[in-house]
Amino acid sequence: MKFSRRETLVGGMSLSACAVLPTVPVAERKISLAQWSLHRTLRAGELDPLDFPRFTRETFGLDAVEYVNQFFSRSATDFAFLGDLRQRAGDVGVRSLLIMIDGEGELGDADAAARRRAVEQHFKWIAAARFLGCHSIRVNAAGQGKPDDLQQRAADSLHRLAVLADDYEIDVLVENHGGWSSDGAWLAGTIRAADHPRVGTLPDFGNFHVGNGEWYDRYCGVAELMPYARAVSAKSHAFDEEGEETSTDYRRMLSLVREAGYTGYVGIEYEGAELPEVEGIRRTQELLQKVWVQ
Repeated sequence: MKFSRRETLVGGMSLSACAVLPTVPVAERKISLAQWSLHRTLRAGELDPLDFPRFTRETFGLDAVEYVNQFFSRSATDFAFLGDLRQRAGDVGVRSLLIMIDGEGELGDADAAARRRAVEQHFKWIAAARFLGCHSIRVNAAGQGKPDDLQQRAADSLHRLAVLADDYEIDVLVENHGGWSSDGAWLAGTIRAADHPRVGTLPDFGNFHVGNGEWYDRYCGVAELMPYARAVSAKSHAFDEEGEETSTDYRRMLSLVREAGYTGYVGIEYEGAELPEVEGIRRTQELLQKVWVQ
């Protein structure tokens, strides 16, 4: 397995936000669209999940997408459906990057049998991701209990998944997605404990609510997770009159992404309620084109 320059630096670089690496060339800065950005549209039946790649290309001019398994949860082993999705994406020149996985059990469950089932239930999505041409699946490091115990259990499950995924050339990425996973230091430690080159992160700009009304510093968290990042989620909710996101300083956040030497796509994930989804996606795209692509 070949490692990128970013990956080989992980062992020796500090997790400090002050760590500086060479800036990524402008031509390599790319934008994708996460399917969750259209969750209301999809759930209302106004967009067929099979048409998501075409809609992305025709509406936003983007050439890469990130799927969410919730919108085709019964189709992980339906290769007629997956073949149709792959064909439709290919017909419009859209690349399938990853599948975000929810609802398949907690990888940090305190019950060993439940953890084994969770790993088994995630496996079908590894095969689906490979079939679609994705590079990764996104999973959650969820579970109950003391943070050290949870970390050990989640790391073990991630390692087991990565061993399975390696044969399919699929990476297993963990997103900061609530609870202890939204503690950047805890999640970075979990990735190290998983101890497999296929295990990485998908830092999300906004998912740093650790519970009980407490929030982890989002800039510190992204800085801690970027050394392991294979994908990045540009979460957005609302915008001011100048087109800036009101809860996240995109310039500051994207400087952390650049300084980590990241060369992959940054995915739009609009989750706001103030604007229609298409408009919210466009506002996010315009902001990314202003501060990331250019």
